[in-house]
Amino acid sequence: MKFLKILLSCLVIIITFSTQAQIADKILFNATIYTVNPKQPYAEAVAIKGNKIIFVGTNADVKKYLDSKTETIDCKGQFMMPGLIEGHGHIHGMGASLIDLNLMKAKNWGEIIAMVAAAAKKAKPGDWIIGRGWHQEKWDKVPTKNHLGYPYHEEIDQVTPNNPIMLTHASGHSAYINAKAMQLAGIKDNTVSPEGGAVVKDKNGKFVGVLEERAQGLVYTAYNEWNSKRSLEERKSRWAESIRLAENECLRYGITSFQDAGSSFEQVAWMKELADNNRLQIRHWLMVREGIQSLEKNSKVLPIENAGNGQLTVIAIKVSLDGALGSYGAWMLESYSDRNDFFGQNTFSIDELKKIAAFSWKHNLQLCVHAIGDRANREVIDIYGNQISNNKSKDHRWRIEHAQNVNPSDIPRFAKFNIIASMQGIHCTSDAPYVVKRLGEQRASTEAYMWRDFIKAGVLVNNGTDVPVENIDPFANFYSSVTRKLADGSSFYQGQKMTREEAVYSYTLANAIASFSEKEKGSIEVGKWADLIILDKNILLCQEEEISKINVKTVFLGGKKVKND
Repeated sequence: MKFLKILLSCLVIIITFSTQAQIADKILFNATIYTVNPKQPYAEAVAIKGNKIIFVGTNADVKKYLDSKTETIDCKGQFMMPGLIEGHGHIHGMGASLIDLNLMKAKNWGEIIAMVAAAAKKAKPGDWIIGRGWHQEKWDKVPTKNHLGYPYHEEIDQVTPNNPIMLTHASGHSAYINAKAMQLAGIKDNTVSPEGGAVVKDKNGKFVGVLEERAQGLVYTAYNEWNSKRSLEERKSRWAESIRLAENECLRYGITSFQDAGSSFEQVAWMKELADNNRLQIRHWLMVREGIQSLEKNSKVLPIENAGNGQLTVIAIKVSLDGALGSYGAWMLESYSDRNDFFGQNTFSIDELKKIAAFSWKHNLQLCVHAIGDRANREVIDIYGNQISNNKSKDHRWRIEHAQNVNPSDIPRFAKFNIIASMQGIHCTSDAPYVVKRLGEQRASTEAYMWRDFIKAGVLVNNGTDVPVENIDPFANFYSSVTRKLADGSSFYQGQKMTREEAVYSYTLANAIASFSEKEKGSIEVGKWADLIILDKNILLCQEEEISKINVKTVFLGGKKVKND
């Protein structure tokens, strides 16, 4: 009898605790919810306890999770969806672009000169002026004196006699420098281009001022020497502020998670410190970008999983095998149509990439290789295939970042080896004005940004902006993904566009799957983080021209309201 009383008492405690556990801290109701959960695509209400979702369903059924202490929010029919995940960006570069000169909106070379001149007036003699975002193919007029569309450096030398400058191309794959930077870096007309890079010279052998791909390293040494003279505290403080600004910008657009495509071990350590001290505002997933020697030396640092209560994960390695199409860096099987007998740049040793692939496989890390040209993509698939064939059942989720120009015969190989095509919708419409110029009609129509062909082949396509190469704005990216329309109203091979549901999936659950985090985020489901956003328009049903004008009204991160208009 005594045992029976104890058992009954325990059952009462268990039942009471179970009932209490189901009472929500917060309930959002009267919403138009698109969950991205194929088993329950739509709902009206969500219940949240702590930082997780405990219910998704109807307004009527959510009431059983309610008591007098539950906060209730009437969404008044507004559209709700999972928090967006930036699937490929550069958080450190994005932050720097919010502090340094942002040249993305400069319409021509003259505007850039004016911006640099203004910065030079404020700078101390000898200080470097840093900027990013120029793109010669997007200017409204070609510089009077130019080579391959690149202006010569003499004009900007006049406004920067005492300050070296380094202005990085929007793609990050070339840099423009002035005479002062050339002097500090020891670059002259007779400087030889390094392997995997180009010191751009005209037909008379005169240096224009542009360093492509690995040639940028020639000036980085001089810049780093100057930068190293600043105290660690100063550099770290400036970096932390840049991260804060970048996160604010992400939240403005409903981005609750960010996949960074290339952090150093120093940056990983700094991010870990922020996470451990609860100073990160969104969730971060980083790829480490280091050589094989550094990876082996620091192998015990990895993996980092959900540090700071789900704010930081580091389980991936990043390598860049080629450059960008706009700066003639994409490594092609055939010559560029507008640069005869030039095939782009192989910017990383194939032998070292094979070693990194073996290292990643051994340590169960994701390998994410930047490949834009069709030759680069083929080389990566070959290397991936050699590793994956050793154990095809292993859930590796290796990725090719960008996969922009892929020979049609290689798309089935993505599917064969379960390789993720980590693409960026906005690159298609942003690059389109010069793609045919670079590749010719045949390659442009059958190789460039083949989203539909990838999806038909069963390849996972995730999405992002590659910020600061492009603006972080996910709705401009979404518009590109579902319309492939350019600013002038024309379309770039519309047969390859995504449906709206596919585009939402690519920005949410596909990105979660591509980072091994689909059990935690990417859809509105019980047990996942309560990372939710409310929009002022229904992204699935609004008029096409309204997509790019969508505003994020409210953002919840782990159930906490972090943005509210």
